[in-house]
Amino acid sequence: MGHARRRVVRRVTRLTAVAGLLLGGAMVAQAAMASEPPDASAAARGTAGPAATSDTSGAGLVARLGASRTAGSWIGSDGRPVVAVTDERAAAEVRRAGAEAKMVRHSMNELKAATATLRAAPRVTGTAWVMDYRANQVTVEGDSTVSAADWARMTEVTSRIGGFVRMERTKGTFTTRLNGAQPILSTGGRCSAGFNVTDGRSDYILTAGHCGPDGSVWFADGQGDQQLGRTVAGSFPGGDFSLVRYDSGSAGQGADVVAIGGGNGVRITGAGDAAVGQRVFRSGSTSGLRDGEVTGLDATVNYPEGAVTGLIRTTVCAEPGDSGGPLFSEGIALGVTSGGSGDCTTGGTTFFQPVTKALSALDVRLIVSEGRQGGAPGVEPSAPATHSAIAPGAASPGSSAPVSGIADGTALLSRLSDPRNVGPGLLVMGGSLIALVATRWIRAERDRKAYERYYSATWS
Repeated sequence: MGHARRRVVRRVTRLTAVAGLLLGGAMVAQAAMASEPPDASAAARGTAGPAATSDTSGAGLVARLGASRTAGSWIGSDGRPVVAVTDERAAAEVRRAGAEAKMVRHSMNELKAATATLRAAPRVTGTAWVMDYRANQVTVEGDSTVSAADWARMTEVTSRIGGFVRMERTKGTFTTRLNGAQPILSTGGRCSAGFNVTDGRSDYILTAGHCGPDGSVWFADGQGDQQLGRTVAGSFPGGDFSLVRYDSGSAGQGADVVAIGGGNGVRITGAGDAAVGQRVFRSGSTSGLRDGEVTGLDATVNYPEGAVTGLIRTTVCAEPGDSGGPLFSEGIALGVTSGGSGDCTTGGTTFFQPVTKALSALDVRLIVSEGRQGGAPGVEPSAPATHSAIAPGAASPGSSAPVSGIADGTALLSRLSDPRNVGPGLLVMGGSLIALVATRWIRAERDRKAYERYYSATWS
């Protein structure tokens, strides 16, 4: 009995020790999870996000690994996040998280140091720069207004930074797009209504800051009979955003919708941060609904009026009158139109003020399709970048239904000749080319109408 009792005691002791180790490990794991920083994009929005999601997104991995071991992230052709890393240990961590790792030479710290040097140099109107994550370099652009002497001085500055700064001349002129989804007019010109926002007491239009200074009076018609409100806050240059307070105090019915033409619109369900490689849409009163891709973040543009920083760089076209218009994807608000070069005939580059930064600076929140009532000022509801950061070509304005992004009234011939509408069926040998093209167009029209029927709403 004594031996049996001792065996039982020893067994209980071992089980107790094992349980203690397991409990201790669980407590350590729980403490580690509790100490993880919230999602970086959620912090930027002023709302907390679950720590578990921060490590699986490109932005979350970059935030966790740090600026000395990474150099940005983007969305790959397969829709997976790609993270630029500077060492093999970081690459292994990225792969374990399910993302793709790309080894690069220069870290985010080096890229930021380069842009800081450019900001410190004498400002040259007509230039812009952006960190190109995919190329692991800083691209400096000069438009047609930059003189040879100024370009030579900029080249001298960049040559002292290092070989990872690329100089590039571009056609056209970097200008603000003064003159949207719905047009708003003042004595200073015509702009676009971007998104409707609220501080819980009054409703406002969020638009571009360069559209007009504080006190600017805005109308819904060219005769000045329908006064909308006046500008009460904003930033330009530096940032490019402003608030127009409705005279009535309310945005009214359809406040959660941005127009896309033809009397239809897209319902906005939240705000998020853009991701490099993401397909996005812009709507404007001059050029209608257009689409393109995000090519850079934290861009600086030296407009004639001054420098604006922290912008989203895209391939979406825009024209005068589109300023302030909304940038969005999958119903998520991303930015408002600031400016750029080119037009919608030859193409060009357009920059956008990020919505999350504007909402935070102005202490307002979006008016959205769900949960409009209640809550303190802030961004509400919000979505992380991964909500709408999907593969290029796989996005739609506000749903999973395909949308061509071609303005109403485009001829069938031009639609069929657009390379974006060429489907894989044309590569099949044999068969009728005409039948294949006709079928493709019919399906596109059917899908477009389905999109309008289920995911659009009429502006009131």
